[in-house]
Amino acid sequence: MANTTATILDGNKIAAQIKAEMAEQVQELAAAGLRPGLAVILVGEDPASAIYVRGKVKACEQLGIHSVELKPPASVTTEELVRTVETLNARDEIDGILVQLPLPSHVDSQKVLLTVAPEKDVDGFHPLNVGYLSTQRPGLVPCTPAGVIEILRRSKIPMEGRNAVVIGRSDIVGKPVAMLLLHNNATVTICHSKTRNLPEVARQADILVAAIGRPGFVTPDWVKPGATVIDVGINRVTDRNLFDKLFAGDAAREKSFTEKGSTLVGDVHPEAADVAGAITPVPGGVGPLTIAMLMANTIKACRMRRGRR
Repeated sequence: MANTTATILDGNKIAAQIKAEMAEQVQELAAAGLRPGLAVILVGEDPASAIYVRGKVKACEQLGIHSVELKPPASVTTEELVRTVETLNARDEIDGILVQLPLPSHVDSQKVLLTVAPEKDVDGFHPLNVGYLSTQRPGLVPCTPAGVIEILRRSKIPMEGRNAVVIGRSDIVGKPVAMLLLHNNATVTICHSKTRNLPEVARQADILVAAIGRPGFVTPDWVKPGATVIDVGINRVTDRNLFDKLFAGDAAREKSFTEKGSTLVGDVHPEAADVAGAITPVPGGVGPLTIAMLMANTIKACRMRRGRR
């Protein structure tokens, strides 16, 4: 088992700080007769999606945010979902609308997401919010990338002038996190499956962000000694051989894997903690920040919609 030398960046602790700040803001808004409202649309019976939505609704309850959960059946059509979103757009007590992904394959996800009013788009996916982000105008920023920046900021890890490498170019994480790092004056390289000499590029990073959805893909030799590693990946490992490659000698993980038949791992090999200066764990790293930033976005949407910036 690796003897961890890196500082562990505790996402649960940072998320709790943010939620405490948000609870104060909710009380402040309540004193002015306002209550932020979030609507979540969960299509069908996907167990993973149901767990995520439960976590979001629970966070709303903790903070005093009004939440509405809509559960159309898996057979719902694109047109029906579009109408549902349009109804929520028109409801004044709803400040944020979240469509839980993935949607069933017969549904046109892009069409549904584009229907969400930009001022209620708490996921930050609408092209208008993407444009606001790229031009540094006030808007709603995707939750996971915003959470990555909060981890760095609140852990006092400087971004200005640092080399940041982002592995992954998705619209949901890779591109927006690169943009946010750029706005914080980091020098940013975005890598992907076609990048040449990927390990070599990764080794140049003072801040390495892995967001590709491949378990343990970033091995210790990719990490510059002392670098900060932000692991956005959450992958469920059920294969015994892969488990042994990632966690050989880790008694606690072994016990859990034997009992449950699976374990969670990020996109970064656990032994990278031997080389990194600071690293986010999986679970308990970036994940909790995603929900905390969703709460922050709902409150921000409420303030912006009601002219209370």
